[in-house]
Amino acid sequence: MVLCAQAAQAQTEMREGGKLLLTEGVSNIEGAGGGGIATWALITGYETRDGIGANVHATGIQLKDYQFRAYGAAVGIRDRVELSYAHQEFDTQGTGVKLGLGRDFTFSQDVYGAKVKLLGDAVYDQDSWVPQVSVGAQYKRASQSGVLSFLGAKDNSGVDWFVAASKVFLNESLVLNGAVRETKANQTGLLGFGGPGNDNYHTEFEGSAALLLTKRFAAGVEYRTKPNNLGLKEDDWKDVFVAYALNKHLSVTAAYVDLGEIATFRNQRGGYLSLQAGF
Repeated sequence: MVLCAQAAQAQTEMREGGKLLLTEGVSNIEGAGGGGIATWALITGYETRDGIGANVHATGIQLKDYQFRAYGAAVGIRDRVELSYAHQEFDTQGTGVKLGLGRDFTFSQDVYGAKVKLLGDAVYDQDSWVPQVSVGAQYKRASQSGVLSFLGAKDNSGVDWFVAASKVFLNESLVLNGAVRETKANQTGLLGFGGPGNDNYHTEFEGSAALLLTKRFAAGVEYRTKPNNLGLKEDDWKDVFVAYALNKHLSVTAAYVDLGEIATFRNQRGGYLSLQAGF
């Protein structure tokens, strides 16, 4: 476990202009700073209030019947504002033939995000129970609008809104995160937005908990609820992950994910791997 001495290390690193390893989060599938599938209130990058941080990332998920890929970049400005971009690809592989779409038919989506820290500091406010709180928005635009319309989606673009809270308890080596998201997205937007007779926003939850086993290594779990606009039984997502920071410029995250049923194909479970490079 991380020793209480990390509190003293935190103060030293703060004076030197950097955050503790892993306290910027990793890049989630939508490009924001957080876990693999959950959004955190933390601002990406190792900058403090006097600097700018940035990262690039690449993520792959191999499921039983599908493959997911994403890559993108994010910038953290004065530990207050985060701007992010991610391009996602959902490859149906051989399942595309069974769906009548053709082998390797691929849905894709671009996600443009912004996050602003409102109050608190997840790491350095150790004498307070108040978490760091951030608000944000993500504009998403999916490809294959004709197919999405055939599936019943109302639109191929939309905006998600979220409020996130994060707290790092250094003495307990514990990181807790929770977020509430307002969304119309089907499978995070890859299958469009809204559905038959339903174009309303849904309130969904994202949460994660992680243990800082060493200053470089963390392990945890995540859970994300999902709307069910298309009537294709969209299940909640969950994972168990480990993250390792080689240094402040390179980290790797691996996970076992369970995405449930996707487009009538059940038990979509598999491996997740993400690499992030930045400062």
